[in-house]
Amino acid sequence: MTDAKKSEVLQGTLDLMILKTLHALGPQHGFGIARRIEQVSRDVLQLNEGTVYTSLLRLLQQGWIAAEWGTSDNNRKAKYYRLTPEGKKQLTAQTSRWEQLVKAIGRILNPAREGQS
Repeated sequence: MTDAKKSEVLQGTLDLMILKTLHALGPQHGFGIARRIEQVSRDVLQLNEGTVYTSLLRLLQQGWIAAEWGTSDNNRKAKYYRLTPEGKKQLTAQTSRWEQLVKAIGRILNPAREGQS
């Protein structure tokens, strides 16, 4: 998948995946968040760090995550991100919207199944 196509696919979903990762694992640094998303997707999603950090900055500006400096597993200084209470609310709202979107796209891709639901 080209970088352009990757960003098209992820543009609307990367924030949601980051929020979900922080909800599931607690505070993480950017590299750890990216690797976890790749791992859970079974490497279908390949994220470059620039894309992840752009999303992290956007989430910080919206108040959905907070950050503080800490030490990583390999004893390096790293910024750790955590979900805020407002971020938890946003995760719930975005998850609901995403599930509705997936169902709608499913109906378009499989119109024969529409009558079976």
